[in-house]
Amino acid sequence: MISFLGLGRMGALMARRLVAAGHEVTVWNRTPRVVEGAAAATSPATAVAGAELVITMLSDPAVVRRVLSDAAPGLRAGTVVVEMSTIGPEAVAGLRDLLPPGVGLVDAPVLGSVEPAGDGTLTVLAGGLAQDLARCRKALEVFGRVRKVGGPGAGAAMKLAVMSALVPAQVLLAETVAHAEATGVDTGTLLDVLGGTPLGALVERVRPAVENGPDETRYALGLAAKDMALAAHGPRTLAAAAGRRLAGATAAGLGDADLTAIFAYLTATGPAGAARDTERSDRRGRTGVERINPATVPATNGRYSHATRAGDLLFVSGQVALDGEGKVVGEEDMTRQSEYVMDQLSRVLADQGCTFDDVTHIRTYLTDMSLLPEYAAVRGRLITGEPPASTTVEVSRLFSPGLLIEVDVIAAVPAGRY
Repeated sequence: MISFLGLGRMGALMARRLVAAGHEVTVWNRTPRVVEGAAAATSPATAVAGAELVITMLSDPAVVRRVLSDAAPGLRAGTVVVEMSTIGPEAVAGLRDLLPPGVGLVDAPVLGSVEPAGDGTLTVLAGGLAQDLARCRKALEVFGRVRKVGGPGAGAAMKLAVMSALVPAQVLLAETVAHAEATGVDTGTLLDVLGGTPLGALVERVRPAVENGPDETRYALGLAAKDMALAAHGPRTLAAAAGRRLAGATAAGLGDADLTAIFAYLTATGPAGAARDTERSDRRGRTGVERINPATVPATNGRYSHATRAGDLLFVSGQVALDGEGKVVGEEDMTRQSEYVMDQLSRVLADQGCTFDDVTHIRTYLTDMSLLPEYAAVRGRLITGEPPASTTVEVSRLFSPGLLIEVDVIAAVPAGRY
């Protein structure tokens, strides 16, 4: 039996291919989704119970770590976990400690987007021990061509290396088109000329988006920004510069749009917009402080920022269980509120290339200290190994009725992350 965790645009199509190939499949997604022919589980732990192979296809390192932490009690010796998200080799190495003894781990991110996921023509970049890869290779071949690229972590490293070339190339082409339009160069003619150069394949790929607007989302712009944050190996690299442009577009509300939306964004903002994106990254070098409000978390009331960054220190404001409409999530439910708060924290951290492993201090406010064990259980699934410095206090109330918990953190941003 195969367990598939994560049914986003890519994951749902990949799970369907496993079903069509005759595999017994159980699926789980945070927001329940149906895959015809597959059983649906209510939690990661129940999804993986009895599975010989567990596949994760999730959004970022923090989510992968959280889901596998939740799944761990259901894993048995002999199971192989195949991590197919784009999370980088450091995050993959950290997963080893989450898995019970006797559980294998293969990192196998993919090249390709929605269409290849549907028709089984992805390229699977597999890293891991030979015996673990041998046990899952047949299932991975359902998704496309499997390339063994090395030992544990090699697949994750190869994916970032490839994306650090492909994504900046597309951003560079978008900047070229934006500058050409601003200086009176005919865009159609420019694309025709570039089409006859080694950039021809990329030009044909993006031409519809340049002429007609962004494509249907195949590779979300926000995910590309996340990938560049992972891939950047220094603040002055092309990957880091592309990441700044994409972060600016994400902050403008384009995170769920296809990556090709970067063309319309840079054309609309022009050189000044690109300069602002660079200034956003460089500002902390001049003033010492950058205000951060990721599009992935509900907007603030305007009287505070979700985080500030000074150099490589990230200070995240207290997060509470309020949704985008200001309604309490998990009324009178400490576990649910704790899960929501920790998820919001993980999103702010991920915006700056961090995970809970980078947290140096965590401070918690509870309205009822007797509920501490419920919060501690949630926190323990996310913060493993040697814990950070911590402060926990009981308060008479928080700023909005119904809130049971507020948590803020300080993190050290890894070197090279913008």
